[in-house]
Amino acid sequence: MKADLHVHTLYSNDGKTTLEELLEYAERMGIGCIAVTDHNQFEAYERLKDNGRVIIIPAEEVSSAEGHIVALGIDRLIPRDLSIQETIDRIHEAGGYAFAAHPYRWWSGLGEKNTLAYPFDGIEARNGRSTPRGNRRSEKLARRIGKPMTAGSDAHTPRHIGEGYVEVPDDLTTWQEVVEYIMHNDAPIVCSHSRHMKATLKYGVKSIGEWLLRGCKRM
Repeated sequence: MKADLHVHTLYSNDGKTTLEELLEYAERMGIGCIAVTDHNQFEAYERLKDNGRVIIIPAEEVSSAEGHIVALGIDRLIPRDLSIQETIDRIHEAGGYAFAAHPYRWWSGLGEKNTLAYPFDGIEARNGRSTPRGNRRSEKLARRIGKPMTAGSDAHTPRHIGEGYVEVPDDLTTWQEVVEYIMHNDAPIVCSHSRHMKATLKYGVKSIGEWLLRGCKRM
């Protein structure tokens, strides 16, 4: 079963995907499990959890004071703008696991130094919106320190769902089983898409513009 562990919906302030589109495109792309990782939001999970079509992992992409952290398996909203350590602590208190999201991404990644300095449970090794080099470095770092790895599309629109995923056994039927498998097994990671130079420059300009409009506040 394919599990895309980084997907945004319209509950993210930069997301476009409706909840029905998420389910429709997941089924179309053969994705059996999705972690809905909206930016500093948790509402979509409550609306999707009993859909009966796709396994939904309760998750969030949390904006810590230093960069983005993916929280998997949480039972509540994790507040933004806390320190890295406090964000990790809050994720653990909520029953979840803290993953360093796209650590080498300029602007929103934590960077290698922070990723190594704090007790993350794992690293997002592949991300469909990261550069090929960033993905290679993330996977290499995760393997070097022996941390569990995730992969996700980081889709903000429906058509990108499934461009990054991990492979887990087909007989897993709950999000808890999927998360536990990832934490205790070297699940294969796949990323069929990455962001190259032109798109990276476009993203940088867009990010700076949005940052200015937010009053110089991180996403």
